[in-house]
Amino acid sequence: MPQNPTPADTPANTPADTPAGAAAGTPARKAAPAADGRTARGRQTREKIADAMLSLLDEGQTHFPAERVAERAGVSRRLVFHHFADMAELTDIAVGRRMDQLYARIRPLPTEGPREARVAALTEQRARILEWLTPTRLAVMRLENPSDRVLEAVRLMLDFGRVRLAKIFADELDRLPEQRRTDLLNALDAVTTWSAWHHWRSSGLDQEAARRTMGTAVHALLAATDHADADRQNADREDRRAAQDPVDGTPE
Repeated sequence: MPQNPTPADTPANTPADTPAGAAAGTPARKAAPAADGRTARGRQTREKIADAMLSLLDEGQTHFPAERVAERAGVSRRLVFHHFADMAELTDIAVGRRMDQLYARIRPLPTEGPREARVAALTEQRARILEWLTPTRLAVMRLENPSDRVLEAVRLMLDFGRVRLAKIFADELDRLPEQRRTDLLNALDAVTTWSAWHHWRSSGLDQEAARRTMGTAVHALLAATDHADADRQNADREDRRAAQDPVDGTPE
């Protein structure tokens, strides 16, 4: 999960109550509160600036002049560059913060029980999160030169969603031979990610209709596994029959 570095993560912020701090003769317990306060304020300011960029991003903007971000955050332009080396670093931190917010919205989903309940739980959560994520995804698509960190955040998000699908529908997927299992997982992934959601919403479906459409697609795909066990047993019987009664292919 992307993490937002804070001043507390840097070696320069070694607590004064460490052996190194004590060796300097500074009363450790008196210095620590002031240092902790500065660290907390610095972290809060960084978060405020990153959230200001996210608010602009949520409005569909793809260019973030420092002056505009500073105005939205209620700080000076100088303070923006005190906390961030450049706007590219700020963009990376803001996207990482949005990914943290995304993961905080994700709750465990059932991996056992009736299929109907598992599909319903999945589609409810995906619909809610994908709708919330839409402004960010649109803005990322419009970025002229997204950084490696931004691209990595998107890839991790997609990979995480795919892994969850494999766990939620393991019962159905495990009925299939390897190649068919992979194909089905690819199809499930395609109809439950943001691209499909954006297509349905852009086509005029409201949020509830798009959620129902996702559920219908998932059920239709999983239905292909309902007869997988019977098909496999029939194939095994045919193989055994062929082995016991081979066909003589010699021309007469």
